[in-house]
Amino acid sequence: MNVRQWSQEPILVELPPEPQSVAELKMLVHRVRDRGACDVIVDFRRVGIFTSASLAELVRLRKLLTDCRHTLTLCRLSARTKGIFSVTGLDKIFTITDEEPETWATLAEAK
Repeated sequence: MNVRQWSQEPILVELPPEPQSVAELKMLVHRVRDRGACDVIVDFRRVGIFTSASLAELVRLRKLLTDCRHTLTLCRLSARTKGIFSVTGLDKIFTITDEEPETWATLAEAK
């Protein structure tokens, strides 16, 4: 998992393609839990397919962050992944952007 951090928050995670996404998201959940909550940006540019197991970990991460009043932002989703989020209604509960993750991180830091 490639994780970049500009300051205490947010952290940017470049998610690897499946099947590594599941393990990486599990590690991210543990890292956020151990470190204390922070805003997280997940960059999907390398992810073509997104499985239900990875989605379950993403939902777990979102719950952990929202319980601590922090945000989870997903960026650069493929058209196929965006379609899955749209059809299932998950685009209503996740913050999804096409912005460059570095730009989004700068905006999140300024809040």
